[in-house]
Formats: sequence, C-alpha cells, structure tokens
Amino acid sequence: MTVGGGLRVVHAHGERVTVTEPGTGVELFSYVYGPEAAWEAPKPYLHPIRTLAGDIVTDYRPNDHRWHKGLQMTASHLSGANLWGGNTYVHGEGYLELPERVGSMRHVAFDHVGTEGAGPGGAVLAERLTWYPYDGSLWAEEERRIEVHDVDPASGSWALTWTTSVTNRRAEPLRFGSPTTAGRELAGYTGLFWRGPRGFRGGRIIGPDAEGPGLMGRQAPWLAYRAEHDGADGHATLVFAHAPENDHTGAHGAHPAHWFVRNEPFAAVAPSFAFFDELELAPGDTLTRRYRLVVADGAWERARIAAYLAEHPW
Repeated sequence: MTVGGGLRVVHAHGERVTVTEPGTGVELFSYVYGPEAAWEAPKPYLHPIRTLAGDIVTDYRPNDHRWHKGLQMTASHLSGANLWGGNTYVHGEGYLELPERVGSMRHVAFDHVGTEGAGPGGAVLAERLTWYPYDGSLWAEEERRIEVHDVDPASGSWALTWTTSVTNRRAEPLRFGSPTTAGRELAGYTGLFWRGPRGFRGGRIIGPDAEGPGLMGRQAPWLAYRAEHDGADGHATLVFAHAPENDHTGAHGAHPAHWFVRNEPFAAVAPSFAFFDELELAPGDTLTRRYRLVVADGAWERARIAAYLAEHPW
C-alpha cells in the first residue's frame, strides 16, 4: 500500500490496483489485470470507475457484450485476429463465433505503481504487456502508463491520462482495423474503449461545436458524454480527449481519431485510430497514442467543458 500525494494506492498482486481518494474514501477505480475468460479476449481494464461522489460510470460484462469491461485498450481487427472479444465481424456474413481468431493482451510486469513521481496529488501505473493471437505467438509488446491527476473536490472532478506505446514484434506488418474497415458501416470501434452503465442509455453526447449521435465517425479534439445515474440522484459528465500529437503528420500519423460514440442501445465512446482506414505498423516500429478522461460529478455544459480543458492543457 502506498499513501501520499493525497491518494491511496493499494496493489493486490496478481489481481488489481485500486486508487482511492482518502478525503472521501471513494475508490476512483480498480485496474484489473488478473485472468479472464479466453473468449472475451482477456486484457487489463479499469472498472469500476467512480466520480468523486462515489457513483459508478462504467459497466462490466453486460448481457449484450460480455467482453465490454469498463475502460480498456482493445484491438477489434488486428491482422485477422480479434483482441476485442466475442464474435468477429466478417463482411457479408455478419458476426461469427470464431474462437480461433480471439487473442489476448497479457500483463507482464509493473515498472511503477504508486504516488512517487506523479504530479501533486496524483498517482502512476506504469506497466508492460504483450499481445498475442489465438496461437500464442508474440505479436506486440506494449508499454502503458496511466496517470491520475487534477483531483479536485471543489469542482467534483478528477482526470486520468492513458498513454500506450505498442511495438510490432512480428516479421511482417501489423494492420490495425475495425468492423468498418472490414465492411460494416459506422462501426469503427477499436483502441481505447469505454462502456457506460445501463442507466446511461440515452445520454447527451457533446462535441466542441455539435452534439448528438451524429458525431459518430466525426473528428474533434474532444467529446463528452453526460448522463443521469440510476440508483443515485444527479448526473455525471465524462470528457474524452486525444492529445495533439495523436494527429501529427508522418509515420503512423495519417489516422487521427474519429469518434466512435453511441447512446443507444448502450453508452460507449472510443477515439478510434482505425475507424475508416487500416493503420499499418511495420516490423519493429512503435505506435504511441495518448488520451485523457475527465470524470466529473454534475451535468456539465459545453462552455464548462471547454473552459476546463483550456485550464488543464496537455
């Protein structure tokens, strides 16, 4: 257990890391990396994620998609493999049960867990992982860093930054895609993916200059999802943003984020890096992406979201 900087970090080795705001006793999230069912493409995830008021803003193994687990890094179509979980989309045939395509992302080790080295009032998880298809051959190595910061009881908000660097360890390119690159219209989900609670259905989707489900497949530096809780009074607002360097030109930069977002039949957001087009990663090359999630109590409007992001630049 680590206490310092305003947060408490508890590591149950082999299972999970939990980060708690000690002033309220609220567990902000658990980072779970223990074993999961093979058909669900086991991989680490954050669940439950909570607001500072203690309300849960993620779902876990919902009955429509058992492989949806809080907030997690995914790869729905990766050189013919499925590191997303469940059935695989095949053009002209729909979603098929193809267990021989389902792979995994496996925890190797933490290089750092705790508050040391984090900013004021923050915490850091630095992890190494490996990516495999069904046959268990090594396809990629990942370095992942999750930073908790800007914990602010006065505004009822806190934030995390998720950085991922994936290096291709195959002798041939890795092709990142999505159901849309495979032929399904407006289903470009892959990469970092959030699944909201069942009560968040029908929530409000807010972008910098527009709102609603029509933001599916659009580009913008940020996107917010606002909804009302079941079982507790009040709302929560989640703001998703991708770092400016995610849109740089040059190697691996031709695929800026296009938002995958739904509020029916469930709440989901993903800043997909392969929505309309495949992203090819050459052998030995590394793909790096950085994202931010702001978790806030209350029903934030566009102006407040924009002001917060301006006050907390990258």
